[in-house]
Amino acid sequence: MIHYHGTPITPRAQLLQMAGRHFCVSYFKPQDLKTCLTIGQSVMLDNGAYSSYTKKVPMDAAGYYRWLEPVLAPPHWGVVPDAIGGSIEEQHYYLARFPAHTFGYKNISAVWHLHLPFSHLFFLVNAYPKVCLGSSGAYWKVGSAQWCARMDETFNALVKHFGKVPYLHGMRMLGQHSGDWPLASADSTNVARNFKRNTGNAEHMAAGIDAKQPAQNWTKKQLQKGFFDKKEGE
Repeated sequence: MIHYHGTPITPRAQLLQMAGRHFCVSYFKPQDLKTCLTIGQSVMLDNGAYSSYTKKVPMDAAGYYRWLEPVLAPPHWGVVPDAIGGSIEEQHYYLARFPAHTFGYKNISAVWHLHLPFSHLFFLVNAYPKVCLGSSGAYWKVGSAQWCARMDETFNALVKHFGKVPYLHGMRMLGQHSGDWPLASADSTNVARNFKRNTGNAEHMAAGIDAKQPAQNWTKKQLQKGFFDKKEGE
């Protein structure tokens, strides 16, 4: 699994020590973008939907597209705008308006929210090279019993439908301890928020997270227990 560490990470000296890691930079908080493009293996360019949703401000999709245009190229990739907690129709509104002809489908990922039906997930897997899993609705709290059960259902459904697990990215899911869900990549601001009270060193904390990998394949079908510590999972 590729581990994308969320930014901003301050002070800057702590971020620079993480050279060689993978980073996630949000359009909502873009101040570390130039540095991450310089020192990171790759950068996940997030649309800022989570911050827009939690702060109750409108998403600036047009501004996000302008922000992406000069930097979106392999190995970096961007997340198509999405409506957290929204209907399928609301998701398609953003999907239909994303200028894929400018960015190319290989460089982007669509988001499937856990409260939506699996039929929409299957559609996205067929249409996009990677799909992000977003926690929403009754499954908002990452690591809760309900969330774990829904993740089990999701992977069961994918294997039944496709015969294997496609490329899935877990949004806010980095720090997975149980290793049960074979995500291809995941992100989290865990290091940015907690390194000062954890180890005091961002690189040391990131190294500990990056050293743990989930399972290669999906085999378990029973309800998984919550696996995050109180300070993790965002």
